[in-house]
Amino acid sequence: MKITLMHGAGGEVAGEFLDLVSKITHKNAGGIGLEALDDGAVIPIGGKNIVFTTDSHIVRPIFFPGGDIGRIAVSGTVNDIAMMGGRPIALSCGMVIEEGFLFDDLSRILSSMDDTLGEVGAALVTGDTKVMEKGSLDGIMINTAGIGIAEQVVSDAGMKEGDAVIVSGTIGDHGLCILASREGFSLEGQLVSDVAPLSGMVEKAMAAGTIHAMKDPTRGGFASAINEMAGKAKVQVLISEENLPIKTNVRKAAELLGIDPLEVANEGKVVMAVPQKDAEAVLSALRSHPYGANAAIIGEITSGSGVIMNTTAGGERFIETPLGDPVPRVC
Repeated sequence: MKITLMHGAGGEVAGEFLDLVSKITHKNAGGIGLEALDDGAVIPIGGKNIVFTTDSHIVRPIFFPGGDIGRIAVSGTVNDIAMMGGRPIALSCGMVIEEGFLFDDLSRILSSMDDTLGEVGAALVTGDTKVMEKGSLDGIMINTAGIGIAEQVVSDAGMKEGDAVIVSGTIGDHGLCILASREGFSLEGQLVSDVAPLSGMVEKAMAAGTIHAMKDPTRGGFASAINEMAGKAKVQVLISEENLPIKTNVRKAAELLGIDPLEVANEGKVVMAVPQKDAEAVLSALRSHPYGANAAIIGEITSGSGVIMNTTAGGERFIETPLGDPVPRVC
């Protein structure tokens, strides 16, 4: 058996790789560790909950409407910390660069990273650079790791029966934007990535009410994230298609290309499970932030298993974990 692109796409096939990782025995440092397969680890130190996460980023094209690989690299790590209830403090950056890469492009990427760090008040504190021979790499790869502090730890496995399901904005924006940019499609209405650091928005939501579970729907999209959350919590999720926020141009592009927008990556959204009594307050807090203006309550948690969507046609559709993201190399 060999590693394929699907193993890195965040869907069902990626589970084969995660099964291999799960055989590592030294996985826990006293908090939430590798065995949880969450967005990060929580390590209790001196009475504080330290959140630690790492991610590698390979995007084609590296510049696209709404962002670039530098903004994704910082946002991805900041968001993984935020999904654990943490406030990001410091990031590291490791770059592997192909020989011949333009200094102007590198300067543009670094400037984007700095601007994104400035949004959340975090700092880049250490890093490393390697250069590979021309032809051995597609431009540039960036690894970022980050640490933060969580006053209240949140897991992606905490859904409870009776919870409301909230999504912080429109679904499918990033994946469809990357595909359109990559293939040079001329579509009505420009598709723009949603890539953004979400820690400030999440902090406002957590101050407004209790949040039982959070996850950012990146590789594999909303479908992968909601199934992973439901599976870990051993609950059933009922979704209303009518309430799912999807931009018209994203929906049209997905239909044209034969892609389910629920299965493509988002880089600036969060899925939350919130007690019904707090749902409206959390929703209001999300909508008060620029990145959460289109937040919506889209469903509820019940007993059972799986994810079921009540369609606008009046039927039901099972939302299953995709085999992989239909648009590779997006984050």
